[in-house]
Amino acid sequence: MIKPVVDFFGDAQYARLCRRLFYLVLVLIVAADFLVPRDHAEYLWERLPGWPAAYGFGSCVLLIFVSKFLGHRAGLMRREDYYD
Repeated sequence: MIKPVVDFFGDAQYARLCRRLFYLVLVLIVAADFLVPRDHAEYLWERLPGWPAAYGFGSCVLLIFVSKFLGHRAGLMRREDYYD
């Protein structure tokens, strides 16, 4: 049951279609954010449409870069054959 979904997202011939699908979903989420009332917002940036999506994306990118830095530069990651 899951095999067709995995094959669709993992196959190189559907890469362009998958990318367009993801962009479409992203645009729909940001567009839906314009419909949310902003009466409860405390800060100025919470009133900006699309702020939660941008904040979430930026946080994920920052988390990836920090973890890569800690793994490679700070010496937390070991070689693959470290215990052999």
